[in-house]
Amino acid sequence: MRSCYQTLRRLQLVCSLALFCAAPALAGEQLVSTAKYPSGEVIPYILDSEGDAPRYVVLLFPGGSGVMDPRLQDGRLVYGFRGNFLIRARRYLVDREFASVATNTTTSEERVQALLDDIGRRFPQAKVYVMGTSNGTYATMRLAEYLSGRVAGVIHTSSLNAISQFDSRQYKNRQLIVSHVDDVCRATRFSASKDAAERYGTDFIAMQGGISVGEYCEAFSHHGYNGIERETMEKIKDWIRKGG
Repeated sequence: MRSCYQTLRRLQLVCSLALFCAAPALAGEQLVSTAKYPSGEVIPYILDSEGDAPRYVVLLFPGGSGVMDPRLQDGRLVYGFRGNFLIRARRYLVDREFASVATNTTTSEERVQALLDDIGRRFPQAKVYVMGTSNGTYATMRLAEYLSGRVAGVIHTSSLNAISQFDSRQYKNRQLIVSHVDDVCRATRFSASKDAAERYGTDFIAMQGGISVGEYCEAFSHHGYNGIERETMEKIKDWIRKGG
C-alpha cells in the first residue's frame, strides 16, 4: 500500500509539473513601471493586452503570499506564481475587450490607488475590476469598502471562509463570488461561498469538473480550477459584460 501511495504521489507531481510547463507565456505580457507611490517608488506590474483600448481591465491578486515581484533578469521577464490559477489562466481572460494587470497582492490602499491611477491614465475609457483568488481574497474583502466607489466591481474566487460573513449589499459596485463545488480546502470551503450568496444575494458562479492533482489547497486541485480554466474565465467575463 505504501509503495502504491508513493507511486501515485510521484505521478501527481509529474502531472502538476507537466501542466505548469504547458502553460505558455502570453505573447503580449509587458513589464510596466509607470505606477508609483507619491514618494516616486515604482510599483511594477505585468500588463497583458491585445489592443490599445480594452473595454475592461482586470487587476489580479494571486493567492499564497501573493508576492510575484515581476522584474527583468538578464533581459527576460521573470515573476513568481506562474502556476497560480489567476496568473496561468489569464491567457483566457485577455482578448480585444479585456486586459489584465498582475502584481503583488496587497491590502494597501495607497498601493492600489497608485495602480488604479496608472491604469486610468493608460486606459481612460476602461472599466476596472479587481479579482483575487484564495488567499488573495483576504485583500479583495479587506479593500472592498475602499474600492466601492473606485472600481466597477470586485471578484472573489476560491474565497477564504470569511466570505460567509461578507455583506456585498453595502458596496456601490458589483460583487461576484466564484467557487468550485468540489473545493475541499479547509480554508476556502464551497459552503462558505454558497452561504454568502444565499444570505446577501451576492452574484455567484459555482464551477464543476476539471482535474484535481496534488494538495487540496494548491493551484492544480479543484481549488485552482485545474482543467476548467477557460470555462471559469469565460463565465467571469460574461458576468463582467453584463455590467455594461
